[in-house]
This record gives sequence, structure tokens and C-alpha cells, in this order.
Amino acid sequence: MRVWRAMGVLGATAGLLLGGLAGTASAAPAPSDDARCAPSTTTPLRQFRAQWISSVVNIDWPSKTGLTAAQQQTELIGWLDDAVRQNHNAVVLQVRPTADAFWPSKVEPWSQYLTGAQGGDPGYDPLKFAVAEAHKRNLELHAWFNPYRLSMGTNINALIPTHPARVHPDWVVTYGGKLYYNPGIPAARKLVEDAIMDAVSNYDIDGVHFDDYFYPYPVAGQVFDDAATYAQYGGGFPDLKSWRRNNIDLLIQELQGRIKAVKPWVKFGISPFAVWRNKATDPEGTDTTAGVQTYDDLAADTRRWVREEWIDYIVPQVYWAGGFAPADYNKIVPWWAEQVRGTHVHLYIGEATYKVGTSTQSPDWADPLELSDHMAFDSAIPEVKGNIFFSAKDVRANRLGATTLLNSTWYTRPALIPAMPALDSRPPLPPLGVQATRTTAGVELKWRRTSADATSYAVYRRELLGGDHCPDNDARNLVATTRKQSYVDTTATPGKLYLYSVTALDRLSNQSIPIPTITVR
Repeated sequence: MRVWRAMGVLGATAGLLLGGLAGTASAAPAPSDDARCAPSTTTPLRQFRAQWISSVVNIDWPSKTGLTAAQQQTELIGWLDDAVRQNHNAVVLQVRPTADAFWPSKVEPWSQYLTGAQGGDPGYDPLKFAVAEAHKRNLELHAWFNPYRLSMGTNINALIPTHPARVHPDWVVTYGGKLYYNPGIPAARKLVEDAIMDAVSNYDIDGVHFDDYFYPYPVAGQVFDDAATYAQYGGGFPDLKSWRRNNIDLLIQELQGRIKAVKPWVKFGISPFAVWRNKATDPEGTDTTAGVQTYDDLAADTRRWVREEWIDYIVPQVYWAGGFAPADYNKIVPWWAEQVRGTHVHLYIGEATYKVGTSTQSPDWADPLELSDHMAFDSAIPEVKGNIFFSAKDVRANRLGATTLLNSTWYTRPALIPAMPALDSRPPLPPLGVQATRTTAGVELKWRRTSADATSYAVYRRELLGGDHCPDNDARNLVATTRKQSYVDTTATPGKLYLYSVTALDRLSNQSIPIPTITVR
């Protein structure tokens, strides 16, 4: 239970100080009536910003197998520091790429992408290390799991003898040059859920994340051989595809329930291929002519997951340029905005950074402004609450200078993670004893933690005289976020008077009232 006795006094004090300062600045209209106080679209206060850090076949991290523990850790710290420099506030780290683990799992073996040999102990706990280092930098860590992919090859004997797939070879389907668990076998589905819940239960992750792989993408001339499983378990379904969709629906629905039963604050998000169905297939679909439709080809009824609120956020991979006729970014994003409207599900957009300067799909990918244009388009759609970029190495590559352009236009300020009031809407108590002291390094702020649920803090700054005294409804005055109970503002101009305010945030980014303090000369 939270203690609220002090809230009235604290709130009144903060309101009087902030309001009084605004009133003495000039005889101009009140900030609420001043057009200058309209929230900025380029510096939103809340916006989800992340990149995918992919481990399968060593796409991003580790960069290759066989690195020492220290080398792997140094590489990961580099990716996290990249995120901080870009004013991101989360990372999406792949920790179960092929029915294996980047932690000492009780269910599945160590991933081969760590040491080069499945089951090989890397000499440390990568997931524990990743969570600690991300949180040290006040980044959310969303753990990314691939549910059914077993191997990037077809040789089941290449898996270690104790692998669940070796113990239960009847659960395995070979398709498209890879091995998969059969989603239609209830015991296989439970094992997948158990593997994920092992990480949820034992690590302080902020989210469980899936990408776009459910039933595998279609391969011409090949059949995913689950006819016998359908004959055994498919009673009551009109056809194979309906049964397959139900299998995936059960995975999503059951996993959401299991996550919330253990840790209600852990978010469950999915990043599907962006086309649910083409309009020619279903009038409720997108105005696209995509060659894949998740509903029909991957047995993934992504729209239903949103409507049923089985997930907390969805990140459609809108990996096409604006104006690309078969799948137009500028048509697909509004369609998804319509799907989430009226639900508690957040909409973030997956961005194809990997196509910049490399793809010949459309000439727009040769334009360094393409990704920035996506951000401009999204900024006019209230339902779009953030973006995730694929993948980390492509963000870092900065081809055509596209990353620099995007960051210098859209990510110039920090941003808070969007709150999820459906999970928890109670703000923590504010910090106490906020003090600002001039030092040779800048202005040093210190405060005390008030309530146990305060996870991080936001620091705002405005000039005391003649400055901006608008409400903090965007990030123009947001200097930093931190998990410490202190902050040194090295950008403060010597001799200037500043009004600082500090808020507390809980792990779902609910924000307390601000507690102000004034610098002295």
C-alpha cells in the first residue's frame, strides 16, 4: 500500500512554485493559452525507442562465436551505449533464437551462437549481465524469443542428445531447410511456454517479445507436414488453416496469462509481418498486394490478438517505403492505428534500417531522408507511440547518414517510456529533499527515494528568468532520466539561474508530481 498523506502539501507546493514563477515571467497570457506551450511533435515526452539486437547466426551480438566472456560483454555494452547516445530508452535482445538459451535455462541448452557449440557454457550468464547493464543505463530490456524454430539446418542429430527435440523427435517438422517444433502438439506448445517462463520467473526483464515467426513462411513446392497432428487434434475445426490459427492463438493467450500471473508488470509484445490480409482477400485488410498474409500464411491472426487484448504492444514490421505501391508505409501504418484504437494495446512501428542504402526494392531506400520521413508521418498519428529499428548493426552503420539525420531531427531529447495504465496507473510518491548545488562540473542534483516502487527519475530544467515556463507536456525541458538518486547537469551555463524539477517513475513509467528546486549563483 502507498502512503499518500504528504501528497496534498507536496502537490500544492510544486504547483505554487511553478505557477508563481510562470506568473512573474511576464504579463503574457497563461501558458495553457500560449501557442508556444503546444506540445512539440519532434520532442514528445513519451515515445518508445529501441533497436533489435539479433543473436541468430550472430547477426548483431555476439559478432561471432567463440569470443571470451569479457569480449562478449564489451560488445554488448557497446550496443547499450549506442542506444543511450541515440536517446533510445529500450533494447530488444534476442535470447532464444533456436529453441536454445542465452541464460542457464532449466528447459533448453545454451545457444550455439555464444560458444559455437550448442550446450557450451559461455562462462557467465548473458541475460543476467544484459539486464543489469541495460538497467544501469535506464534502458528497458525486452527479451526476444523465437517460439517454434529449432535449428537453422535440418540435421536433428546436430542438436545435443539431451535437447527436448531429440527426446521427442515426433514433435519435430522439417521444412524449408530448417527444423521446427510442431505448433499443433500441445506438449510442444507447453515446452515453448515453459522455456520462456523460465526467463520471466528468474530475470528482471521488462518485456517478452516475439517477432514474425509462427508457422514458417511458405516455401514454394514444400508442405509443412502436420496432417497426422491435425487428424489427431483437429476435431471441431472446419479446416487445417483454422486449426493452425487456433494453435497460435492458444500460445499467445496462454503465455499472456502465465506472464501476468507471475509478474503483472512484464509487457508482452509481438512484431509481426505487417500485412494481416490484403484488401483483395478481405475487405477489412490493408490496401496492399503483399505476397504474404499473416492470417493465411503464418496462421497468425495478428488483428485478433490486438482486439482481444492478449498482448500489450504490437510492432508491425512496416519494412516498405512510403509510396511503395504493393505495400505502402503510408497506408499500412494508419490501418494499424485503426486496429489499436479503443484498445489498451500500444502501437510501435518496426523500421527497416537494413534497407537504407542497400535495397533496390524502391528508389526511396537510396534517399537518406526515408526513415526521417517515416517519423514525420508517424508523428501525426496519435496511436503510434514509438518505433523499433532493425537491426542494431544497420543502425550503427549509418548508411547515407540516415541514422544521424533521424536522430538529429527526432531524437534530440530523451523520452519517457509510454505508460500502460491498463497494467498499472498509480504513480509513485515523489522524491524528497531535492537539492541543486553549483560545482565545478556543473549543477549537481540530489534527492531521496520515497517509495519502494520508484524505479527511475526524470530531471527537468528551465531558465528561472525569461525562460520557458510551459507545462512539461513534451520533452523540451527534459534533461535526463536516471536510476540513480543524483544527477550532474554538465550543460548548465555558469551564472544562470535555473528551476529544476525531479519526478519519480515506477517500472511502468507512471510519473509522480514534480518536486522543484532553484539553483543559486
